[in-house]
Amino acid sequence: MPVKAVILIPARLDSSRLEKKMLADIEGEPLIVHTWRQALKSRLAQRVVVATDSQEIASVLEARGAEVVMTSTGATCGTERIAEAARQIEGDVFVNLQGDEPLISPENIDLVLQPFFSDNPPDCSTLVFPLQLDDLVQIDDPHQVKVVMDSKGYALYFSRSLIPFRRNILPSTIFYRHIGLYAFSAGVLEQFATHPPSMLEQAESLEQLRLLENGFHIRCLTTLVDNPGVNTYEDLELVRSILRSLRS
Repeated sequence: MPVKAVILIPARLDSSRLEKKMLADIEGEPLIVHTWRQALKSRLAQRVVVATDSQEIASVLEARGAEVVMTSTGATCGTERIAEAARQIEGDVFVNLQGDEPLISPENIDLVLQPFFSDNPPDCSTLVFPLQLDDLVQIDDPHQVKVVMDSKGYALYFSRSLIPFRRNILPSTIFYRHIGLYAFSAGVLEQFATHPPSMLEQAESLEQLRLLENGFHIRCLTTLVDNPGVNTYEDLELVRSILRSLRS
């Protein structure tokens, strides 16, 4: 049986650092519309759906032909929101693509999906980006999530702190920054939503730690393609300038 992959984009209206971020104008279109259109370029996904609790966001997307599923306001994180939406959608694998990624690479979406088209699909997959040893700004920045992996490429831990700690750093040491794009098997996504927020998840404010604490395995795939998301007004201006340059 062929694998049916669905991209789910969680999108809520409230945002602590940038008001109504999903509807922010970027070159004449709302941010969330740019993200949805990039997702449509994936070769491996058969369907793209936006999961939102906002009728304002839903109306903007539906006017442009997007498929939207309404969710409750009770989700504590984006993965809970897409788990709720996935119950209404037929699929084997679900991608959690954050709505604030208007420049997301379709190749990265397909990369995170690839393990599910193999003979040994994982519980979950995600992407990591290698950092240079001299890139101290990103390595030490708590807003840049780091990850360490085992010898088979499965995540051991994610942290806002530096991991591994710089004590005996060898020339072969590689630091990895996590890119928050995930693919889940349908069953694992549903199980995620049945577990309450975990201790490590709450301590680090990283929802992927709920999977690790409950015994699930996260396959990490390395990418050299990294596009900026939008969390602040400065991020928004950067994305605007990038799109202007691409269209000029």
